[in-house]
Amino acid sequence: MGKVWALQDAKNRFSEVVDRALQYGPQTVSRHGRNTVVVVAVDDFKRMAKTKGSLAEFMRNSPLKGLGAKLDLERPRDFGRGVKL
Repeated sequence: MGKVWALQDAKNRFSEVVDRALQYGPQTVSRHGRNTVVVVAVDDFKRMAKTKGSLAEFMRNSPLKGLGAKLDLERPRDFGRGVKL
C-alpha cells in the first residue's frame, strides 16, 4: 500500500493525498497512530467492490451445499432464561 499519512498532514495536504492515490495507489490515513481509512481512486474502488455473482449463485456454489440433512438447525422450544426486572 502507498504512503501512510497522519490525519493532520492528510487534511493539510489533501490534494496531494488524492494525487498520490491516483498516481501511486491507495493512501492510508492514520489517527492516533492507528491506520483508520484509505483514500483510493474511484476506478480502483469500483474494481474491488464489483460483485462476483448473485447471492443465489454463492449459495449454489457453497461448500456447505448438500449438508442440510446433516446440520441440526432446530431451535429449542423453551422460553429462554429468566430475567429479573
